[in-house]
Amino acid sequence: MVPESELVATEQGLVPKGQGWFVLNAGETQWWDRKGRGFLCEFEGAGFEGAADFLQLGINLTVLGPGEPMAMYHRENDQEDFLVLAGEALLTIEGEERPLRRWDFVHCPAGTSHVIIGAGAAPSLVLAVGARDRSTGPEWGAYTVDEAALRHRAGVEQQTSDANAAYARFPRGELTRYREGWLPR
Repeated sequence: MVPESELVATEQGLVPKGQGWFVLNAGETQWWDRKGRGFLCEFEGAGFEGAADFLQLGINLTVLGPGEPMAMYHRENDQEDFLVLAGEALLTIEGEERPLRRWDFVHCPAGTSHVIIGAGAAPSLVLAVGARDRSTGPEWGAYTVDEAALRHRAGVEQQTSDANAAYARFPRGELTRYREGWLPR
């Protein structure tokens, strides 16, 4: 039998400990305040010894303000998928721009260059799911150059696989508690 993971209370919220199963409410777990890139809920815990660390799938929620990029324009060596749960966003994918609205689903096969940017007048909420089989280590993928992404301040001027270089203009994210209003009722 697979054991249940313990949910440990931290200053920022509950964090799953270990590799077991668990049920965790997004409003009760810790979030990342990524200034200029929205608020991120990973579910697996961070900065905590023994955190769950999902091995096969990354899954998170991101709250984006208008104009905030979820990431820098990039491609990964694994599939990624996104579902807009609230608000509006802009998808830049393979050099094209597509507006996104609530319930729009985006599928990115391995190698697809993309980024999602908050749009509209209010925050957007995006569910992201990505495989982790081939997107780890130095050969994970790359931050690629794209004119549309650069126009939206969501791109790099020179291709790199170094996250520190790609995100150099952003302050380091900080763990925080969930704030009422990030998730729709």
